[in-house]
Amino acid sequence: MLTDSMKCLNNRAESHLSGQVECELDSVGKGAWVNQGYCGSPPPPPRAVSTIYNPQPLFQGSMDSMYKLDSPSPFHHPPEEPLPTEKSLKKKQRGCCSFIKGLWGTTLTENTSDNRELFVRTTLRELLVYVVFLVDICLLTYGMTSSSTYYYTKAMTDLFVNTASESGVRFQSIGTMTDFWIYAQGPLLDGLYWTKWYNNQSLESGERSFIYYENMLLGVPRVRQIKIKNNSCKVHTDFAEEITGCFDVYNEKKENDLGFGLINGTAWTYHTEKEIKGSSHWGMLTTYTGAGYYQDLNLTKEDSAVILNELMDNLWLDQGTRVVFIDFSTYNANINMFCVIRLVVEFPATGGAIPSYQIRTVKLIRYINYWDYFILGCEVVFCLFILYYVVEEFLELRIHKFSYFKSIWNILDIVVIMLAIVAIIFNVFRTVKVDKLLGKLLEQPDIYADFEFLAFWQTQYNNMNAVNLFFAWIKVFKYISFNKTMTQLSSTLGRCAKDILGFAIMFFIVFFAYAQLGYLLFGTEVESFSTFVKCIFTQFRIILGDFDYDAIDRANRVLGPIYFVTYVFFVFFVLLNMFLAIINDTYSEVKEELSSQKDELQITDIIKQSYMKTFMKLKLKKEKISDVQKALKSGSGEIEFRDFRETLKEMGHADHEISAAFSQFDSDGNQVLDEAEQERMKIELEEKRDALSAELNNLGKNYEKELMEKPAVTSTEQKNHSSQIYVDLEQFLKLTRQVLHLESSVKGITTRIDLIAEKLGVHEKAKWNENQGKSSVINKNSEDTASEGNILVCVDRDTKANLSFRRPEVRTTSTFDGHM
Repeated sequence: MLTDSMKCLNNRAESHLSGQVECELDSVGKGAWVNQGYCGSPPPPPRAVSTIYNPQPLFQGSMDSMYKLDSPSPFHHPPEEPLPTEKSLKKKQRGCCSFIKGLWGTTLTENTSDNRELFVRTTLRELLVYVVFLVDICLLTYGMTSSSTYYYTKAMTDLFVNTASESGVRFQSIGTMTDFWIYAQGPLLDGLYWTKWYNNQSLESGERSFIYYENMLLGVPRVRQIKIKNNSCKVHTDFAEEITGCFDVYNEKKENDLGFGLINGTAWTYHTEKEIKGSSHWGMLTTYTGAGYYQDLNLTKEDSAVILNELMDNLWLDQGTRVVFIDFSTYNANINMFCVIRLVVEFPATGGAIPSYQIRTVKLIRYINYWDYFILGCEVVFCLFILYYVVEEFLELRIHKFSYFKSIWNILDIVVIMLAIVAIIFNVFRTVKVDKLLGKLLEQPDIYADFEFLAFWQTQYNNMNAVNLFFAWIKVFKYISFNKTMTQLSSTLGRCAKDILGFAIMFFIVFFAYAQLGYLLFGTEVESFSTFVKCIFTQFRIILGDFDYDAIDRANRVLGPIYFVTYVFFVFFVLLNMFLAIINDTYSEVKEELSSQKDELQITDIIKQSYMKTFMKLKLKKEKISDVQKALKSGSGEIEFRDFRETLKEMGHADHEISAAFSQFDSDGNQVLDEAEQERMKIELEEKRDALSAELNNLGKNYEKELMEKPAVTSTEQKNHSSQIYVDLEQFLKLTRQVLHLESSVKGITTRIDLIAEKLGVHEKAKWNENQGKSSVINKNSEDTASEGNILVCVDRDTKANLSFRRPEVRTTSTFDGHM
């Protein structure tokens, strides 16, 4: 038994000087190299190293694996193994569960409440995965847009909105129906039909119009109007004789659905929204349906001019007209962009005209060049990420039930996933719909190309992606909130939420009172106060310093200044500063509490642990190379394997490691290194040593830089952390070398103990035959032998009968200086 135990210790000592040291350093990095300044409990007091059977760990709970015996205790009985089928089934289930846990492991699916390091590592893994997802969604969102979009929109705006006719009428200056017809027959037709170059040379594009020579006009433009029924409102009896007709403000129920004028054509016949596949429009005054009377223009400028003249001559626009739409679409193949343009002129019941326009530049055809196919790959990755997060949220919801919805971050996760799923569905729908519409347009080039519906939903799709990307960036706070610096924002807002809510009630009572006052005082003369909603936004602009005081003063020279001065005083100087004071006081409290809290393990500490573990590995590798170089220098001429082995074994290296190093350079296999082989070995070792030295210097400089960047510790901080122990890098490496030297000493001691045990067994058996019980000579010999290694050997014999069946039990005790 004693011999077996010594062999176990001997093997363990060898393993620490072999390649296994790297694996054991991994276990050290997980627990031993923990900055005690971030630990909840103080570090254990230093303990002396004991060489009795089970050595004590040098570091609290960290070096256990380094000192664990390879062989089990002879008195330990293993538990009964289950049946093979049951065992394999459990193993399979355990493997599946561990795979799911490892792949979808989060702070909500794992028990991290009592393990700070596991919480930080799990959060760090989640953050890394989420960063990849965030990069992917950014590529998708920005890959669907381009800076060319703005310039395309600006070019169309300058052509159809800002270009003036010969009489000076622009689209934005339309104020009457006469102005509308001047614009339609002038700048509109000139902008729609480009069939010649600037030198009157033909574009050779047939009847196709290429606006600005680059943008093809798709199909033909469409002009549509919506009319209101006559007598849709009631005229007062005093004016009944003078006013024969009454056309109310626009209302869907009061739309005129009767034919008028020439009657023979789409321009004079009412069509429902379903018949013309139209869509509603949110105008400046109200929302209009997609129904009405429409007229499609022609492929040429001359024919379109004839159509517009016919409409004007037959009074197509009259007193009942409430809105006119001009719709057309263009496509630029250079940038693969569609531009869907809608020009709107509203004719309110008050008279006059209110022009507005809507230009949507969208990318409806997705996959053409290499970049588009790269975005397609990102879309596939995006779908996989959404599937991954769906499973993750399902697992978290399954574990936490309804308490899952108590966290705002979990709700935000669901919002991001739902928006992403809707985006994926629309992406497929848009692709199919565009292909179908383009196919129909190519078959019939003289029809109206209705891209308004697709352009509208493509714009909503882009808006949804923008909102989703915004939420995705905000979600980053979920993974960095464990840092006390990052929690200041959320802690401040969470703590002052009740105070802000109570204050907000008082603020908005005063705010809406002033909004109603401004609407009633200036609504008839000042545009920014013309509606109650505009009053609200105008008052927010006044807080920010953007206001038109002269317009207020002109509208009411008495109440205007009073309104302005009192609003600025109560809202800006009093209420707004109270709002800021609440946040400022709460922030001060939160910051003071966080500064007094004990530091916990952070991501930076995990990174430093990995950094220091790599540093130690390189250091130990360099020392091993130095040992081999010393072995080469100790020999003269040819070096035999036996001498090489003995030299390195004295330095604590394992047999298999020595054999591998020797055989690598013993090219002829004669167990002897000649001068050429030694020279090759020296050169290669020197190269490896130089490389390791360079890497160690680089790491050392970085570590020194980190130390220099750390602020100086004040006396108060020293007092607060007096119970915490910090280990310097050089000190830690010194401790490591002493431990390794200690292990080497233990190895030599165990070898000598084996010899003592064998000698004791032989002498004990001889004396047993001669004299039963007298063994004084053996004790004297054992003491003389043990004195060479500073080891006290005590032979314990309980009964003489036991000596005939087993070796005597030997208890060795050696005390080393544990102060390292």
